[in-house]
Amino acid sequence: MGWLEQLEQQAAARLPDYVHDYFRCGAGTETTLREDLAAWARPRLRPRVLRDVSRISTATTVLGTPVDTPVLAAPTAQQVAAHPGGEAETAKGAAAVGSLVGVSTNTGVRFADIAAGGAPWWYQVYVMRDRGLTAELVRRASAAGAGALLLTVDLPVVGRREGVADPTSWADESRANRRANFHGIDLTALPADATATAPDIGPDTIGWLRELSGLPVLVKGVLRGDDARRCVAAGAAGVVVSTHGGRQLDRSVPAARALPEVAAALAEERGPDGAPAETYVDSGLRRGEDVLVALALGARAVFVGRPVLWGLATGGSGGVADVLGRLTAELAGAMALTGAPTCAEIGPDLLFDPGT
Repeated sequence: MGWLEQLEQQAAARLPDYVHDYFRCGAGTETTLREDLAAWARPRLRPRVLRDVSRISTATTVLGTPVDTPVLAAPTAQQVAAHPGGEAETAKGAAAVGSLVGVSTNTGVRFADIAAGGAPWWYQVYVMRDRGLTAELVRRASAAGAGALLLTVDLPVVGRREGVADPTSWADESRANRRANFHGIDLTALPADATATAPDIGPDTIGWLRELSGLPVLVKGVLRGDDARRCVAAGAAGVVVSTHGGRQLDRSVPAARALPEVAAALAEERGPDGAPAETYVDSGLRRGEDVLVALALGARAVFVGRPVLWGLATGGSGGVADVLGRLTAELAGAMALTGAPTCAEIGPDLLFDPGT
């Protein structure tokens, strides 16, 4: 059993069963959840030799923001169920290792407290049926220092998640967190479905969010090259290849298998500011070698979700820093062994068959 599997066991022992199940579960029969994990382990590496790897740097930039590692903390909902400090602790942990944090629409922590953690952060946006409520949250995130928006587009309806042991308890806790959510906005004055995700968003949503916030927009939940090009044509700065951690459409293509097509589709595309469009990926990355494979397949950086939750649950900000730091150290070791001393030198030639 690896260190991350042991960490999950420790987290499971600390969390109520229904909370651990909610974080762990996937959609349907969890086929995509399993295949996401397996797909990252499938590619084989072709190391270069006789290269100077006396100094390894995992530093890179993400939408122009310098980071010390391409391993970023994914936006995950209900982090206060893992630790009372929620995303504020996650931000502190990310800052300790020079990483970046994605912040969920469903955070239970004030933006100001997250910003005080010291890490750069991007706000993940679910466009809700109440567009005015969405707009207000985006404005507040922008004013509090968010550096970009992650428009999540793979949740027009919530996927069928069958793995929660006690759905009633989870629903009660989720509603309580949501009442404390939205930064002081009184939800009782809104219709019951106001915060439900909108099923009718289109490419024009990208421009609306850019104009509203003044921030670059990445579209999260893309698994097709043609969709990726449509997003950039509509004003996105790039996309995040994602299966939502296997929690939405079961039997969807694994993120690792979709990444090459999406990265190739955006290879010559440019965002609205003229900079090259950037491709990111999440879903199933668990080891530093997975991160190396993702960068070799065309990702600028990766987001990790559940591993960060296990670190948060077991050690707060220190646990988050340990998870992100260990994955980065594993990446650095893999870079040395493949003759790639910098992230810029990680390319498809390091993979035995980039198409797998």
